[in-house]
Amino acid sequence: MTFNHPAEPIPFTPEGPQPLLREIPPGQPYPVQALGPLQGAVAAVQGMTLAPIAIPAQSALAVASLAVQGFANVETLGGDRPLSLYALTIARSGERKSTCDGLLMQGLRDFEREEADRHREDVKGWLTRHALWKVQHDGIIASVKGKAGKNAKTQTEAQADLRALGDEPAAPPSPDRTVTEPTYEGLTRKFAEGMPSLGIFSDEGGQFLGGFAMSSDNRQKTLAALNDLWQGNPIRRTRQGEGSFTLYGRRLAVHLMVQPGVARDFMADPKADDTGFLPRFLLCEPPSTIGTRLHGLTRDGAGPVDAFAARLGTILRTPLPMEPDSRALEPRRLPLAPDARALLTEYADAVELAQRPGAAMSGVTGYASKAAEQACRIAGVLTLWRDLAAPVVEAEDMASAIELADFYLSGALRLADAAKVSEDTDRAERLRRWLVEEWPHPEVMTRDVVQHAPIRALRETKAATAALGTLERHGWVAALPAGTVVRGAARSTAWRIVKGGVHAV
Repeated sequence: MTFNHPAEPIPFTPEGPQPLLREIPPGQPYPVQALGPLQGAVAAVQGMTLAPIAIPAQSALAVASLAVQGFANVETLGGDRPLSLYALTIARSGERKSTCDGLLMQGLRDFEREEADRHREDVKGWLTRHALWKVQHDGIIASVKGKAGKNAKTQTEAQADLRALGDEPAAPPSPDRTVTEPTYEGLTRKFAEGMPSLGIFSDEGGQFLGGFAMSSDNRQKTLAALNDLWQGNPIRRTRQGEGSFTLYGRRLAVHLMVQPGVARDFMADPKADDTGFLPRFLLCEPPSTIGTRLHGLTRDGAGPVDAFAARLGTILRTPLPMEPDSRALEPRRLPLAPDARALLTEYADAVELAQRPGAAMSGVTGYASKAAEQACRIAGVLTLWRDLAAPVVEAEDMASAIELADFYLSGALRLADAAKVSEDTDRAERLRRWLVEEWPHPEVMTRDVVQHAPIRALRETKAATAALGTLERHGWVAALPAGTVVRGAARSTAWRIVKGGVHAV
């Protein structure tokens, strides 16, 4: 088995002015054939939308993880682990992220609507039971206080009546399976009052990453909580005035779709990396297909998409293995078949060697050290999606999962380089590309950038001037003397564009 781990980075040999950024090579093609039972639906959605195939692939993996994560823990080389997957899909606006996600989430949304209707009826019944219980409870308490006259009871008698009455009827749990922008407190409350298997799913993931839960005051707490849930650790909550409690047996799947700028900002935050939060994610930034999505190329994929929704509904309607009172999940153990474990061991050793100082993965050890476990989680998801009662993870699913895990690991290495770039440098590099490749004139003025550059962040004079200044310092534009005639008029400020080491003419 071979893995995509280059031994050394390819050196860059400059010719003329150098790019502001080291060129980030395109990622490997998404190994869609490794998706096993998910492949048909993913290919169908891609054919319907012509979006990058990695986008529906991420959605399918995340949705499948949400569906099966409550049923089993998978064996890994380091012990049993949850089947929860965290996915981060990076794609700019217009890549049809929402459309792909919506098609693969349809079975979940249908299930949630059905459960919401049932829940409303359950709440009506609970309100009646609770009202009757409260009347009896209050009557017993009143009898002890002497308000019942000749019917007054001793404390011993009242205690016996209270025991016979039983506990206060608990409200029916919320049937929701997904949330979009939860705070730590909100997520904890959802787990306490609702289902033990939840997902954070958002096609506008920037709202979560930039929201209250990830503010400077709350980020550390939120990251720690999400890390614990990925590990399958209990949720421990201590708060003045509310007491403390611990929730066992909870599972969380995550899929956030974000635009590149949001992703870079978040990935550049040391907390996100140092806490081990980002290395828990399957990261993917596929190449754009915008400009190639012609209607004549689309394909009908209704059959596989409907089959995916039906399978999803079947799994969601299967009762979760949980303790009735606490609703703590009691997942079974999903072991690896011997030949699957042998494949995993070979992969884990290869990744370990690639983390040696100076080796290909030495700069992304957080991601690399979790690659074998990610492979186990993915293999477990594929296994249970096919058959909830499957006794073991077979070698075929492990081989597929390793191929997927290695793809994501290679992507993390690629994205780690891009994440180190500052926002200002990124703007200047995008302006450089536009000037060199698209701008039709040999000179450029600040107002040209403000009015015409396809970069929203440069539509202000101050930002445009700063970006042009950066390009001038790096040799991509040369300032012209004041009064130079540019396009029929003398200009106080203008630059001549440098292309490939030669001034544009």
